Amino acid sequence: MTRETKLILCPVNLRHAKVATAAYDEAVEMARRRGARLIVVTVAPEIERNLNIYDSNAYWSGEMDKFLAANPAEGVEITTMVRKGAVHRQIVKLADEQKVDLIVIEAANPKIQDYLLGTTASHVVAHSECSVYVVRG
Repeated sequence: MTRETKLILCPVNLRHAKVATAAYDEAVEMARRRGARLIVVTVAPEIERNLNIYDSNAYWSGEMDKFLAANPAEGVEITTMVRKGAVHRQIVKLADEQKVDLIVIEAANPKIQDYLLGTTASHVVAHSECSVYVVRG
């Protein structure tokens, strides 16, 4: 019996959003085909490297709005979230909290070509309770 996919989680690294949209594009298509809702999340660091960012949540929420405006997902219900902390842990934690059916994630940071999967994707695959679809950019 095939599992029904009602909720998909797609983490987006907004620092690389201009070159790393493959997982987001795939998640949107999957959500559209399956009639699923989509949670798009970005994980901000606990302490910002850029000292000009005074309100991390407001800044990254604004960046998420810009990303979604540049990458529309017509016909898909999207919820956005900003989390803080270690990316790999926050993705798994959010997936558990929201009881998602599927996580769609990039294989690796686009600047790191030497790793086959990437440390974040590896951790998510190993520790998630739900299915994980890894997209190679």
